[in-house]
Amino acid sequence: MSRAKSVTSGPYAPPAPRQELTVTSADGARLYAEIHGPKDAPAVVLAHGWTCSTAFWAPVVRDLADDHKVIVYDQRGHGRSPAAGPGGYSTGALADDLVAVLEATLEPGERAVVGGHSMGGMTIMAAADRPQLRARAAAALLCSTGSAELAAESRVFPLRSPAGRRRAHRLMLRSRAPLGPVSPVAKWALKYATMGAEATAEQIQACARIVHACPPGVRSRWGKVLAGLELTGGLARLEMPTAVVSGTADRLTPIVHARRLASVLPDCRGVTELPGRGHMTPIEEPDAVSGRLRALVRDHLATPAEQTDDGAAPRGKRQKKEKAA
Repeated sequence: MSRAKSVTSGPYAPPAPRQELTVTSADGARLYAEIHGPKDAPAVVLAHGWTCSTAFWAPVVRDLADDHKVIVYDQRGHGRSPAAGPGGYSTGALADDLVAVLEATLEPGERAVVGGHSMGGMTIMAAADRPQLRARAAAALLCSTGSAELAAESRVFPLRSPAGRRRAHRLMLRSRAPLGPVSPVAKWALKYATMGAEATAEQIQACARIVHACPPGVRSRWGKVLAGLELTGGLARLEMPTAVVSGTADRLTPIVHARRLASVLPDCRGVTELPGRGHMTPIEEPDAVSGRLRALVRDHLATPAEQTDDGAAPRGKRQKKEKAA
């Protein structure tokens, strides 16, 4: 997706990055990535969700980039990352891509707070057992996401029959139907399915332009992965400090997912429930999302100058934090 397809002004317009680069994943897939903010600031790496792109993080990047090094990338087939071949869509590929981005954008020994929205959160769960994630990530934020049973729990189609509801949502996830132009009807449908009642016209427009730019084939291939998602085991292995954010009006990944994540995570640092917000929380309430990321950086991540060769904070700083806690 070129910048021309996202909004071009206001808080939801993508800011200009300090650096753009292409990252090569394990299977040769090429990923577009951006780096924002000061080079020597604490790092935050953000993974977007299904049908989105780096542009989705625009308001969060704007908030953080004054005093954080913020890295965003386009998942394969989204935004400016080319589509993969038929076998290139899996949770393993998501994990490979995140690891490749971490290794390509962070300095030797540098660690980051990683954050993921929707499929981006699933990306972090999928990479939980990767040694590169354990070495590079000091803490994580899981935003508007789930680890399993997405089709069964979704409430886009509020059918009484659980089996009927599951079938309807699986068909929605796997659909290759083109979304067409961003029309008033399309914006109404997008708001109903993915946003809360108080979403503004500006927020709806920003989300619609991003989602409608995703190619139908890419949307369908990743939708098939999501329809059969099972990452509860990976979630249980995500041993770093992890916070969860969810909107109470989320129809795609209802609040039950956030509470389930909290019950399984080995080191959950709390669930932030955003009243009346839908699935698109980084756009619907970016201050809350960036605030949780800032808190994770403050509590768990040293600045690059303070990190030791293994990426951890110096012993004296760790002891000081432990005493303060």
